[in-house]
Amino acid sequence: MRAEIRQISMYPRDAQGDLFSFRKLWAFTGPGFLMSIAYLDPGNIESDLQSGAIAGFKLLWVLLVATIIGLLLQRLAARLGVVTGMHLAEVCNRHYPTVPRIILWLMVELAIIGSDMQEVIGCAIAFNLLSVGRIPLWAGVLITIFDTFVFLFLDKYGLRKLEAFFGFLITIMALSFGYEYVRVAPDQVEVLKGMFVPYCSGCGAAQLEQAVGIVGAVIMPHNIYLHSALVKSRDINRGNKKEVKEANKYYFIESSIALFISFLINVFVVAVFAEAFYGKTNMEVGQKCNESGSPHSDLFPANNQTLEVDIYKGGVVLGCFFGPAALYIWAVGILAAGQSSTMTGTYSGQFVMEGFLNLRWSRFARVLLTRSIAILPTLLVAVFEDVQHLTGMNDFLNVLQSMQLPFALIPILTFTSLTSLMNDFANGLMWKISGGLLILGVCAINIYFVVVYVFALNNTILYVFSAILSFAYLSFILYLMWHCLIALGVSCLDFRGSVRYPPAVLVDEQPELDS
Repeated sequence: MRAEIRQISMYPRDAQGDLFSFRKLWAFTGPGFLMSIAYLDPGNIESDLQSGAIAGFKLLWVLLVATIIGLLLQRLAARLGVVTGMHLAEVCNRHYPTVPRIILWLMVELAIIGSDMQEVIGCAIAFNLLSVGRIPLWAGVLITIFDTFVFLFLDKYGLRKLEAFFGFLITIMALSFGYEYVRVAPDQVEVLKGMFVPYCSGCGAAQLEQAVGIVGAVIMPHNIYLHSALVKSRDINRGNKKEVKEANKYYFIESSIALFISFLINVFVVAVFAEAFYGKTNMEVGQKCNESGSPHSDLFPANNQTLEVDIYKGGVVLGCFFGPAALYIWAVGILAAGQSSTMTGTYSGQFVMEGFLNLRWSRFARVLLTRSIAILPTLLVAVFEDVQHLTGMNDFLNVLQSMQLPFALIPILTFTSLTSLMNDFANGLMWKISGGLLILGVCAINIYFVVVYVFALNNTILYVFSAILSFAYLSFILYLMWHCLIALGVSCLDFRGSVRYPPAVLVDEQPELDS
C-alpha cells in the first residue's frame, strides 16, 4: 500500500482565472506550515537562546539571511514535487545508481535520527521542567513515544485535521515565546538594528561559531525531502502548465508566510536572551536564583565566566529572573516545539525510506520502524546522561546534521535543473548560478562548523579517524557534484556519456496521508 493522500481540490469555481484568490491560497495552505516546524524544533530554539546570550542582538541578521536561504531552497523542493508528482527521495531512486542511492539514503537517515534525538530530548526536558524534576529524562522520552500514536490517530481522520493540529502547536509556540518577549520587553531599536544591519562589532571566535551554528540549525537536510512530498497532497493537473504554474505560486506564498511566522518566533527567543542575559556571569545568575528561592541555583558555579545556557538552563534562568510563570510557559513552548517536530520527523522518515528503498509496507509498520530507529539511541542517552549535561550531545547532533546537508542540497539543485525532468519549469541560468553558489556557501559554512568541532575535541585518535571519514565523505560529495554540474549544463564532464537522465514521468500517486 503506497500512497494514500486523497487530493484536495484546488480550483473552486468562482476562483478560476483570478490573478489571486484567497480561497485558493487557503486550499494550498498546510504543507508550508508543516515544513516550517523544522525551523522551530528544540535544536533551533537552543541555537536561538545561545545566540542571544553569546552575541546579544548582533546575529539577528544571520537568522534573517538563513531563513531567506531556507525559503529559496524550500521553493526548489516544492517545485520538484508539484511539477513531477514525485518527491525528492523517489527522484533519487530513479536517477542514481544503486550504491550511491543506498549511501545517500543512509546519510539522510542519519540526519533524521540526529534531528529526532534533539526533538525527543527537548520534549523530555520540557516534561522535567513542568514537573519540577519529578519526571526524569528517560521517562520523558518514553512519554514522547506516544506522540506516534497521536500522529496515527490524527492521520486517520484526514489531512486537514492533521494540518490544523500542527497549526495549533505553532500557535502555542507563538503565544509562549511571545509571552516571554513581552515579559522581558527587549529594546525594539536594538532588535531592528540587529535584524537589518549586517555587522557584528566586537565579535570573536565564539560569535562566529554561533553564526555558523544558526545556519546549520535553520537549514535542515531532511526538511527538503519532506516538503517535496507534502506538496503532493493537492489535486493538480500536471498536464496543464497553467495549473502547475499557479500551484508553484501559491505554494511559494504559503511557504513565505509560514517561514515569516517561524522567523518571528525565533526572533522572540533570541531577543529575550539577548536583552536579559547577554553579558551575564554565572555568579550574577546564581545569586539571582538564590534570591528567588530557585532549587536550581547549583547549576551556576560561583565564578565570573560568561553564562552558558541550553534549553534546560534557559528555562531555569527565566524562572529566576522573571518568576515561575516564565519558566512554565517556556517549558510549554518547548513541549509544543518538540511534539510538533517529532511528528514531522516521522513523516520525513516515512517518505525517505519509502522513496529510496521503494518500500510497499503498511503505514503502521513504516512509522514503527522509523520511530524506533530514532527512539532507541535517544533512550540510551536519556538513561546514561543527566538532564543538566546535554549541551555537548546537542553540539554533536548539530554537527551531524550539518554534515548531511550536502546530501539534500546537491540533489535538489541537480534535479530541478534538469529539463528532461522539469520541462518548462527547470531552473533558468540565474537560478542555476545563484543556486550553485548558495549551496556551495552553505556547505562551506557547515564544513567549517564541523572542522571547528573536531579540533575542539583535542584527541589525536579522533583526528585520524575524522581524516579517514572526511576522505570518504568528500569523495561522495564530489561524486554528487559531478552529477550536479552535468545537470547544470557542463556536459564536458560527462566523459564517456555515462550519466543519463531519463525523461520526466508524471506521477500522480500521493504520499501516505489520508484526507
